Amino acid sequence: MSATRKMIEALRVRLGQADPLPPPMPVPAIPPPPVRVFPTPKRRSALAEAAAEHTTALVGIGRVGTRYATDVVLQFQAELAVAHEAVATVLPEGWPAEQGLLALKSRVQDHREFLLRPDLGRRLDEASLAALERASKGVDIQPILADGLSAVACMGSGMALLSAFGRECAARGWSVGTPMCARFARVWLEDEIGQTVRARVAAILLGERPGLGTGDGLSAYLVYDPKVGRTDGERNMMSNIHARGTPPEQAAARLAVLAGAMLDQRRSGVGLDLSQIKDALGEAAHGGYREPQRRVRLVEVPQ
Repeated sequence: MSATRKMIEALRVRLGQADPLPPPMPVPAIPPPPVRVFPTPKRRSALAEAAAEHTTALVGIGRVGTRYATDVVLQFQAELAVAHEAVATVLPEGWPAEQGLLALKSRVQDHREFLLRPDLGRRLDEASLAALERASKGVDIQPILADGLSAVACMGSGMALLSAFGRECAARGWSVGTPMCARFARVWLEDEIGQTVRARVAAILLGERPGLGTGDGLSAYLVYDPKVGRTDGERNMMSNIHARGTPPEQAAARLAVLAGAMLDQRRSGVGLDLSQIKDALGEAAHGGYREPQRRVRLVEVPQ
């Protein structure tokens, strides 16, 4: 036995730990599982039920222990996938021409640059500036369809909104500019387009930033006397234009009313007086309660 081992053995004897291990303790009886096990019955409180009628937020979704229920997690993942797909979709280069629209493009070269460089999406490239020479000049209203952050929305209800808005404006006796569509476009691109064609009002109708489960929504931004350098405070906008929000036909009529106010008052943005057109704009002009958008179930888990 080595000197080190002898020293350790002597130390164990001095500490009183040299005795063999005590006999093992008997294993205690394992109690039966509780009668109530997870998942708990699926039900909401009365408060959650009442609140859920007035919002699309996830209210009173329930839990299993300390975690969300499986159907809640799957629904969230499905809605997130819808938003991701909308942002990732690229408007095909030939799509505007197929719809009979004047094709324009910002200074962005590809989709990745579009997401990372909003500034490049606010100005036209040289080829598009040249193409605008073929467009009508000195018009009252210049509508512009664009992809924005959802090419899915642009290709979905975009043409319906563009056509309906053009008809509403023409019915009011205004001159409407050449129908056009811009790829890789940000909101401020309407400034350069409107300035180039000398429009009194420019209106860009583009896919809005998707939310959970909503990748097909359009937004409309209108500006009076468009020119490069206009700010967001000088614009008026309407969002959630889609089948489950404000339908395109209804939105087109309201946008025409808004454009008319701009032409009458010769201004837009925060300085625009909406008091005379509140009834025509409906809930879009009021800060009160509006009927919530209904959430669409994307996943159903068998009970």
